[in-house]
Amino acid sequence: MHYLQFFLHSVLVSFLFMSTRADAGNMKYDVQDVIAKTILVDQSGHGDFITIQKAIDSIPSMNSLWIHIHVKAGIYNEKLNIPRDKPRILLVGESRGSTVVQFGDGGSSIESSTFSVYAEEFLAMDITFKNTHNLQPGNPITWAPAALINADKAAFYRCGFIGLQDTLTDSQGRHYFENCYIEGAVDFIWGNGRSIYQRCILNATASLLGRGRTAYITAQARDSTTDDSGFVFKYCSVFGTGPAYLGRAFRQYARVLFYQTQMANIIVPEGWSAWNNVGKEDSIVYAEVDCEGPGADKSKRVPWEKNLSPQDLSYLINVDSFINKGGWIQRQPKIHP
Repeated sequence: MHYLQFFLHSVLVSFLFMSTRADAGNMKYDVQDVIAKTILVDQSGHGDFITIQKAIDSIPSMNSLWIHIHVKAGIYNEKLNIPRDKPRILLVGESRGSTVVQFGDGGSSIESSTFSVYAEEFLAMDITFKNTHNLQPGNPITWAPAALINADKAAFYRCGFIGLQDTLTDSQGRHYFENCYIEGAVDFIWGNGRSIYQRCILNATASLLGRGRTAYITAQARDSTTDDSGFVFKYCSVFGTGPAYLGRAFRQYARVLFYQTQMANIIVPEGWSAWNNVGKEDSIVYAEVDCEGPGADKSKRVPWEKNLSPQDLSYLINVDSFINKGGWIQRQPKIHP
């Protein structure tokens, strides 16, 4: 029976390949968007592998079809790396709460990451990435990312990112996050990514830093007027355990927008920090539009917070115009929970 299924699948893939080449203009999908294989990871030994990294390593270089790695529920104590030559991986857990990849490495904003992806066209669903280094008593607080995303066309649905400093290194490329949970305290969403966070939950855990300390939610790194990066938070929810800035400018042209987001009363009145860019505030693009909640009171915000034009606002909040040129998000395979 397994041989028959494999044979039928091979015939289907071959048919799709020939049909796509012969009549590409009439096809509504591309053969590259077909899931060619599913790999099961199960710590109990009832799958193809007991570790996720072994499953990743088994995928051939420059695979042209999507490979689905299904991860059974459990806590996986390992660091994961998806190199540049392994595109089109679909990594799926069983839920954000039940499927967790964690590791306790710190000291580097890049090398210490629990999960790193460098390959284009990556998709993750229903899984949490966690760095425990800063959450362990006695460890000095340092760079300890839960995830490093250094690839174009990466999307995350119902995923979790848990850490304290530099939790989510949104390094570079176009990224889409939907219904995700992100927790941290120091620059816990940072980098030079071009990303939309839609219906995500942001938990600023300032209390873990000690008394009198303040959290910073973002540290965006746009470095010129021609740099197209930026973070857009759309229909999100922000809460936490202590005072927090919405962001501090990691680079002179940092760009962050909070749009129709619910904010708890943890946001400091000033809202934003220029950080090392004092005197260069005119080039920083920080904005809030139609946000609600006690933390959304803008009456005492920094005077250099920007009022976006209708055209700029429309460009930034529209998924297609800001990050989805070519329709890569729609073309990604989806597996519904």
